[in-house]
Amino acid sequence: MAIILFDDNAHQTLLPLTYTRPVADLRIGILTIAEKWAKYLGTEFSFYTQPYLQAKFPQKTAVDDLFINGSVCPDDGLLEAIGLLKKGEALKQGDFLIAAKATMDAAFTNVVNYESFFICIKYPEDIFSKNDIELRKDFKLLTKGRTSAAISATNTIIGNDFFAEEGAVAECSTFNTTKGPIYLGKDTDVWEGTHIRGAFALCEHSQVKMGAKIYGATTIGPYSRVGGEINNSVIWGYSSKGHDGFLGNSVLGEWCNIGADSNNSNLKNNYAEVKLWDYTTQRFRKTGLQFCGLIMADHAKCGINTMFNTGTVVGVSANVFGAGFPRNFVPDFAWGGAQGFEVYSIKKMFETTAMVYPRRDREFNEIEQEIMKKVFELSETYRSVF
Repeated sequence: MAIILFDDNAHQTLLPLTYTRPVADLRIGILTIAEKWAKYLGTEFSFYTQPYLQAKFPQKTAVDDLFINGSVCPDDGLLEAIGLLKKGEALKQGDFLIAAKATMDAAFTNVVNYESFFICIKYPEDIFSKNDIELRKDFKLLTKGRTSAAISATNTIIGNDFFAEEGAVAECSTFNTTKGPIYLGKDTDVWEGTHIRGAFALCEHSQVKMGAKIYGATTIGPYSRVGGEINNSVIWGYSSKGHDGFLGNSVLGEWCNIGADSNNSNLKNNYAEVKLWDYTTQRFRKTGLQFCGLIMADHAKCGINTMFNTGTVVGVSANVFGAGFPRNFVPDFAWGGAQGFEVYSIKKMFETTAMVYPRRDREFNEIEQEIMKKVFELSETYRSVF
């Protein structure tokens, strides 16, 4: 059986985060959505996504294909219901398609209604606001029946929900698990003087720098480096927020860099509901949240002392710098700040990225370049205001 995780309209409502990936490649909790399904079902996965992404995220078929909505996070109830599906049947909740045992060329013949609650990712803010639930689920999934590796006795661990993979290193730090579990992935490093309150996950080959203060529910993806103060945020991987400054109720994609002493606001001065830019409507959308910070897509960067207003969306490969607050929506491939923006050329982006990738032993190959060219083309309309 092959798991094929398909995109629905969430691929559009989750922009700009999904310009560079299928929905199921989103990281929430400790794992990506695709990795969760693979762990639960014990099999490989592939993607049915946008044509320009298929070269990097290919679809693989088998004799029996199980199509699962890429925006849906697995749980025991869903696994049981999906396990009972017969060929030609689909699992739905109302009009929402959860899964189907069928082919993309042949419609399913019977519908099974699913009435129980489940986690589904529709908007960018869902990633940090639902991260606590998914982090706790992933912690249980990854640590069940296993024993934590030992870490230095110089650390203080409060509570019992702590797990370190082999190669994890920490010194003279405090880990408080009374509010949620703490997970240190393989070959991670927590430098001295750090204080972490769960729920928290540090994924493989990532580092927390000296004196950092991190609150739950926060996830630091693989090959990242963080410092300063972080609260209820998700950093997907290969990104750096290595200095002092506050990041709260936020999502950072891959290959992002936050300059020293940069801060984001996560609460308006009047405590009002936060709005976020919506690519599908090209206007600001109410989130229903009082706390909502920064949404930053892949390859975006900001200079030192950058200040982001509450509810700011920064697009793919945008570069933000200078004094003052930039506007709440910074389009993809924008270059500038509060004083105005110009287009960040695809040629300059390629030159920079070709230097960044080898720092993490990755290659900025032709497939990656073609995706960036397509994103540059798709996002052109949002730069028309320059």
